[in-house]
Amino acid sequence: MALGRLGRSTRILRAFVAAPLLAIAACSPSDTPRADAGARSAVAPPAHTKPEPPGATARIVFLGDSLTAGLGLPREHAVPSLIQERLHAEGLRFEVVNAGVSGDTSAGGLSRLDWSLDGDVAVLVVELGANDGLRGLPVGQLKRNLSEIITRARQRDITVILTGMEAPPNYGPAYTAEFRQVFRDLAAEHEVVFVPFFLEGVAGIASLNNADGIHPNAAGAKIVAQHLWGVLEPLLEKHDR
Repeated sequence: MALGRLGRSTRILRAFVAAPLLAIAACSPSDTPRADAGARSAVAPPAHTKPEPPGATARIVFLGDSLTAGLGLPREHAVPSLIQERLHAEGLRFEVVNAGVSGDTSAGGLSRLDWSLDGDVAVLVVELGANDGLRGLPVGQLKRNLSEIITRARQRDITVILTGMEAPPNYGPAYTAEFRQVFRDLAAEHEVVFVPFFLEGVAGIASLNNADGIHPNAAGAKIVAQHLWGVLEPLLEKHDR
């Protein structure tokens, strides 16, 4: 199920051209994630965004990289935390788990999937691929990793939301197009809920991003969270206890 269409404006591409070196500097140089502000170590279970509300058991897990972890933000301003606040405000008893690790690739996310899916997970939001694109990793590898994540989550009867990402144009138009298409193909093949671009409405807008030009600031995170809430809310009725 596709929700909305990706805007391919030149300012979005310009943001990825201007800042890839800054983004790579903020990431680990290999597929092994490193801990950063707002993130957890890859050798420990995922940290919960907030203490579990009394009686709540079902979890919403955000499996991602620094965009999920909230690089440069206090943890309470990261997207998963904003979703947790909205759940509380709506009286929906779910626990949000921020399983975002700065520098993580799709391979890194797959390697820690079992930890991330610990407990009663109702929904998995998959936000991975930005670092694959920044490093020019093979598109086939990205697809295999994400496909395995989706398959294993679905085997546990977990609802999956797949969010798309854009690759910087540094590697040429063919790579950029193939990279973008991976997410669309996976959404169709696995019939999962699909958000074409995680940073829709935020990428390329200086006032909504940190100084690196890639990671949303507090205002940008609110926009991302609002978009995701519109996708997430309809899925929660069948899981709410």
